[in-house]
Amino acid sequence: MSANEERSFIAVKPDGVQRGLVGEILRRFETRGFKILALQLVHPSKELLSEHYSDLAGKAFFPSLLAYMQSGPVAAFVIQGKGAVKIGRVMLGATNPQDSAPGTIRADFALDIGKNVCHGSDSVEAAEREIGLWFPQGLKSYTRAVDTVLYE
Repeated sequence: MSANEERSFIAVKPDGVQRGLVGEILRRFETRGFKILALQLVHPSKELLSEHYSDLAGKAFFPSLLAYMQSGPVAAFVIQGKGAVKIGRVMLGATNPQDSAPGTIRADFALDIGKNVCHGSDSVEAAEREIGLWFPQGLKSYTRAVDTVLYE
């Protein structure tokens, strides 16, 4: 996989979906130059969420996290492009919106760490694992003419 083909998993959490932020969040990633490889609105199962957040299973907040993530639909999507994981995380902002830089998604739209609008993969390995969990049917592949303008 070339640097331009790096992928990251992004999820607009139930609070973001309920507030009508899906389009704005997608727009920000597309405007930045990332290609959308997959997109779905899903009511995640407890099993999917338990696997997705398995690293947090021992935390006291784990049950409330699962309940929150099952409280409404989640808009799950995959972005592709150079630095998708790192840049995606920067665009989202700090996990705690109070610590997020101005102009980031969480700084602009979230107030509380418990309902912080979105999730983004924190490493290339995590991204590939999360993509496999949320999109077991695979991803679409296509060529964009704009890629010749975006990349050297």
